[in-house]
Amino acid sequence: MIGRSSRGGSAALWSGLSLCALALTGLVVGTPPDPTVSSTGAEPERTGAVAQAAHCPPGTEPVSESTAAMRVADPGVGAEGEVEVTPEQAAEYEERLREALGPSRDRQIAPPYTVPVVVHVISAEDGSGNVTDARVREQIDVMNRAYRGDYAQGSEGTDTGFRFELSDVTRSVNDDWFHRFRQYDDTIRSQLRQGGPETLNIYTADLGSGLLGYSTFPQDYRAAPERDGVAIAHDTLPGGDRDRFNEGHTGTHEVGHWLGLFHTFQNGCESPGDYVDDTPYEREAASGCPVGRDTCPDRPGKDPVTNFMNYSDDACMTHFTQGQAVRMAEHWTAFRGGSARA
Repeated sequence: MIGRSSRGGSAALWSGLSLCALALTGLVVGTPPDPTVSSTGAEPERTGAVAQAAHCPPGTEPVSESTAAMRVADPGVGAEGEVEVTPEQAAEYEERLREALGPSRDRQIAPPYTVPVVVHVISAEDGSGNVTDARVREQIDVMNRAYRGDYAQGSEGTDTGFRFELSDVTRSVNDDWFHRFRQYDDTIRSQLRQGGPETLNIYTADLGSGLLGYSTFPQDYRAAPERDGVAIAHDTLPGGDRDRFNEGHTGTHEVGHWLGLFHTFQNGCESPGDYVDDTPYEREAASGCPVGRDTCPDRPGKDPVTNFMNYSDDACMTHFTQGQAVRMAEHWTAFRGGSARA
């Protein structure tokens, strides 16, 4: 399971993850990103393994846990607090993708795909988290715009071909489920989840101050279909109260994981990065809206700060790349909408 691929900030979640950002004077919070920030130019051949946490480049300073925003990876296979997909796990997911595609690799795989969406609104008895139908619809609209490329500036983004159609909204009033979602995660999903691998189930609840959302990978469906789906903090939906993260892009980001994407900073500056050729390498996650950030100066291109699979503020997230669109289509064919599922 992978989380924003969550966004959070507890000491446990941040263990072992080195984050750097521009000094406070260089952070642009709540304003559109600089269109000159590059999202192309990564070198095409990516092979090898892992980058460990490293130093901050000149002109940057470490981001404190209280200000850093995290969309964490939570593969759901390790000890409490293990929240990032390891290089070994990423390589395993990649191998399973290639095996599952099989003969499909020899033909063109292309969208469009319309994904049915079921949103499960979980709220407390005092009304906390009772997200309105209007905000649910706005979340779906944000996702459609993001995957259509509407937020992209200039030629930086692409239309992925994916569209999302709201098919149902369920509502559960339960204090335990709302305030301790992760503790009751298995019970909640077993009782509420609808559809097969092609149906996106989104759960909204209070995930705690340190977590914005998390998602399963397509490769996980066969072993645990009842677990498949995305959980997002209720206050990250459009119009929510989560400062810097209330424009709906936690949903955009987590659905990217649900469709098979890793974070842009997967494997740091080392090959194979995030397994996408047109996203530049990035040593560690971005926080805020840094301009001109380049944490892998020996690799082509600036950091993909404005990519939806980073940890940047909602205000600066603008696009997916063509390579990411292809990768999502491959995962859909292999595990969600095609005949080759593993």
